[in-house]
Amino acid sequence: MIKSFNYPMTVRHGFPYQPTALAFDPVQKILAIGSRSGGVRILGRPGVDCYCQHESGAAVLQLQFLINEGALVTACADDTLHLWNLRQRRPAVLHSLKFNRERITFCHLPFQSKWLYVGTERGNTHIVNIESFILSGYVIMWNKAIELSTKTHPGPVVHLSDSPKDEGKLLIGFESGTIVQWDLRGKKADFRMHYDEAIHSVGWHHEGKQFMCSHSDGSLTMWNLRNTTRPFQVTFPHGKVQKDGRKESCKPILKVEYKTSRNSEPFIIFSGGLSYDKAGRRPTLTIMHGKAITVLEMDYPIVEFMALCETPYNNEVQEPYAVVVLLEKDLIVVDLTQSNFPVFENPYPMDIHESPVTCTAYFAECPPDIIPILYSIGAKHKKTGYSQKEWPISGGTWTLGSHTYPEIIITGHADGSIKFWDASAITLQMLYKLKTSKVFEKLKPGEGRAAELVEEDPFAIQMVSWCPQSRIFCVVGISAHIILYRFSKYDANTQIVSLEVRLQCESEDVISPSENENNPCFSEPGSHSPQPHHQHPASPGAGTPEGVKDSIPCIKVKDRMVRVPPGYQAELVIQLLWVDGEPPQQITSLDINSAYGLLAFGNCNGLAVVDYLQKTILLCMSTLDLYGAADPYQRLTRSPRRNRQSTSGKFCMRGLSNFYSDSKKRIRTSYQSLTELSDNQQSIDMERSKSPTSDHVNGHCTSPTSQLCSAGKPRVPMVPEGPRLTRRGPGRPPFRKAQSAACMEISLPVSHTEESRENSFSRSRSSSVSSIDRDTKEAITTLQFAESYGRKNDPVPTPCLWVGTSLGVVLVIPMSIPTDQEERMEEPVTIGPSGAVLMLKGSVLRFGFLDLMGALIQSPYEVWRDLNAPENPDRPRKRKLVNFSPSSSQDTCGEGHLAVVCSERQAKVFLMPSQSCLFVHNITESSFVLRADVVSVCNSVCLACFCANGHIMTISLPSLRPMMDINYLPLTDMRIARTFCFTNGGQALYLSSPTEIQRITYSQEMCDNLQEMLGELFTPIETPEAQNRGFLKGFFGGNANTFDREELFGEASAGKASRSLAQHIPGQAGMEGMKVAASGVVGDLARARIALDERGQRLGELEDRTALMMTSAETFSKHAHELMLKCKDKKWYQF
Repeated sequence: MIKSFNYPMTVRHGFPYQPTALAFDPVQKILAIGSRSGGVRILGRPGVDCYCQHESGAAVLQLQFLINEGALVTACADDTLHLWNLRQRRPAVLHSLKFNRERITFCHLPFQSKWLYVGTERGNTHIVNIESFILSGYVIMWNKAIELSTKTHPGPVVHLSDSPKDEGKLLIGFESGTIVQWDLRGKKADFRMHYDEAIHSVGWHHEGKQFMCSHSDGSLTMWNLRNTTRPFQVTFPHGKVQKDGRKESCKPILKVEYKTSRNSEPFIIFSGGLSYDKAGRRPTLTIMHGKAITVLEMDYPIVEFMALCETPYNNEVQEPYAVVVLLEKDLIVVDLTQSNFPVFENPYPMDIHESPVTCTAYFAECPPDIIPILYSIGAKHKKTGYSQKEWPISGGTWTLGSHTYPEIIITGHADGSIKFWDASAITLQMLYKLKTSKVFEKLKPGEGRAAELVEEDPFAIQMVSWCPQSRIFCVVGISAHIILYRFSKYDANTQIVSLEVRLQCESEDVISPSENENNPCFSEPGSHSPQPHHQHPASPGAGTPEGVKDSIPCIKVKDRMVRVPPGYQAELVIQLLWVDGEPPQQITSLDINSAYGLLAFGNCNGLAVVDYLQKTILLCMSTLDLYGAADPYQRLTRSPRRNRQSTSGKFCMRGLSNFYSDSKKRIRTSYQSLTELSDNQQSIDMERSKSPTSDHVNGHCTSPTSQLCSAGKPRVPMVPEGPRLTRRGPGRPPFRKAQSAACMEISLPVSHTEESRENSFSRSRSSSVSSIDRDTKEAITTLQFAESYGRKNDPVPTPCLWVGTSLGVVLVIPMSIPTDQEERMEEPVTIGPSGAVLMLKGSVLRFGFLDLMGALIQSPYEVWRDLNAPENPDRPRKRKLVNFSPSSSQDTCGEGHLAVVCSERQAKVFLMPSQSCLFVHNITESSFVLRADVVSVCNSVCLACFCANGHIMTISLPSLRPMMDINYLPLTDMRIARTFCFTNGGQALYLSSPTEIQRITYSQEMCDNLQEMLGELFTPIETPEAQNRGFLKGFFGGNANTFDREELFGEASAGKASRSLAQHIPGQAGMEGMKVAASGVVGDLARARIALDERGQRLGELEDRTALMMTSAETFSKHAHELMLKCKDKKWYQF
């Protein structure tokens, strides 16, 4: 077993979550963004995108590039300075310096200097040597900087900068409004200035004769070094004079930059400063250029901004050409070279969170033609009005490398939109955006039924299913609806077909068990007619009092002809209906197969199968009815109870605030709100002790309407007289949302904070199958169509639907599908839910199918055809199916195939059609599996699992031997649990924050290939030369060039700093360098060890295949012997 793994992370996409700091290297042209969680994103040209993380996790307060040196200094909230080496593809910390007695508030590093000025909360200024990261003995104490007559503390240091005129002069700004210019050579203050309002920032004029300050009252003050008693100019850019002569009170100006230009007036750029009485105004960035004042409104609050200038020297004309604006949820670059100040088109995927992400899907090894065609369709809808100039952040180098992988990431969002992303070659670029809300009528707030059914985000995406080969796309929404899309390169006028399914428990009281307990309940014949719009009648005998919602969907589909553009076009909408005042439960599982033309979905009430070619409902049945006489559980019923009060007046469906960071919501499952759950732990424990068949999701349970379709036979109406199971008492509040496939449960101690409730998993959960006396219904947790054997005596594989439930039961439902194209469109599909029943521990999560040689069997599919393309008489459009039958490629190995079934606790491999269990592996005992996928890695197939305790495991197939176990994430929260997914090639992804997607790899081969694709942050560039100042300027401009910081701050003259003041911590970059230096030996040994592990894995797989062949040979020998005994005594004429 591989216990350790290097570089599991590959790249992080999206906008840095909760940004705090910004820095730019004007020579290397790379940008750094710090975040509240201690992360640092470094961006260059498209493809150059690096993510670093501080081990402490402390927020990044400030960033300082060592300009053109390939290094970065970060100041964190734990009062630690870090020096990062950017001259390697994976930046690492070279040194750290921890301040023990003072808190860091501001840092300044002059250009081409190795001495860093550090201001603290106490008002002192310390100096750090960047090369050794040792504190100098030279300290500017606050009581020496201010006047002796001052009786109050000046406050923390909020600004530090060296004078452009003389590097030996340091300007220190204190929060209280005091500004001091400190003579570093003379160790004294040249002058002191004081303003009544607090200072937020300071900006120098490049000549060093004057500077500008921004203040907390919304004012800008200009100071001249010739007269330091008071500012020579005070302006309120957004403050108007009122009728009584007073100025409007304004918000603080948090930052100002004063940049000069050769051919025009200087630029004064600042954020904030609006008047308080203008409520509702969006955050603004103001650009003052001469007499022109331009106010740019932003969508989000401004965190930081920075003007990009042509020169790194602060004593030259700055010539600003752009402004980088870091917002709370976006990054904007404004072009200053054009009068209308357009923005640049951002090449990075910074808009993943444009609407909160609610689900993800990851597809590797996609057909090579799908990415170009999606890009060509999506390019037609791109925004315009951007600056025509190239993206100014153009540093670093990046190449595609020798290996490229066509990969697509799909994200579903809260507003109902779907985004397709090109994830090839570790980059991310949006290909195509689909809005599912266009299928439905617009919801008007406060109008009629729509306002009662949904609170917010009624179109939010819950899960997606995509077949890249047939280009059929299926979406599940939170309003219990499914939309099926087909891809077309042509626009069309179409009317969307709508099917309404009554997959809901009835609201009658509980009755005693009857003799026909296991008989399925059939619905009325007209309820499943293939009409475009139809509604199911109310259940027989179920009363519908006035005001009770019944047989209505949550949202209304457009019932008129609509024009759809090229791309994905809606063909069919399936909606679950309200039943007797009860809302439909959310859909927990979905699968679609283009070769069969079928779609299956399930929830906590039952299963439904839809023929999307004929637009008919084939099966609609409760989970209990699916078993027939093969129910593995002994269902217990309880005494009947009275009908409870109608819930028609109550709110039906909670919003999606539990999908994202709303700490006021409690979560039980990934899609379930706990706002109605009692905080009493005793009541929670009592709920867990109920019968497993009673309903804690909907509050009542009987069989939903169901139907069997048989070829050539009319549908027979039957009255649902089956048993009703126990439901909860009237005092228990109903849960309004269905359980997820993993049935994830979170412990919610009352004393914990709301944030801990949102991010903590309960590590101890009762077994899903061990206890019958448990208050849960059996939900459909996973579905998959496949060519398989529905019964033990089936001679050949047939189309089957594999069904997994939350109680660990696997059902195999055989189907009969007409093969001829014309018959397929006319003859009904036969479904007989009387197939195999298999058992596992825990909720079933995933199915996989292998042939007897251990190779993965792909699901059959239909080759894509454009139904809207013009007719071609020479090439008629016919369905072309690609079928991967288990018996087609294994004539020498016998008939049959292997079925891999993974639950949240164990995995099993079954031999079909005998249904014998060949291998069993208990994946985890202390935790439970959140996500499992059967993937191909390094020309072999394995089972990849992600557990709730953060472990990533890979298990060999079909032998189920543990191959790898990595403790990757120390804590798993709901966002990661909901969005984690594996794909082929040893890769996976998850939503690491509400705005970022993290891609990882657990394959050494893939990791080596991806390492080649990472961009280089540092490029050797010659530092631009300083302009010739001329004789007069050099003679009268002071002796800045003769200033020797080493002589002034070195240990020889300044002495050593106190050891208790700061502690030096060596970084891990030294170790990384040693690893690189020793790569000739250690690297070879590591590669040899990995090769041995892979060889052992292949030998194990060969041993498994040999054992299977031996088993097959023994079976053949047994059958031959039986045949010989049978025929031994027969005469020749008896044959």
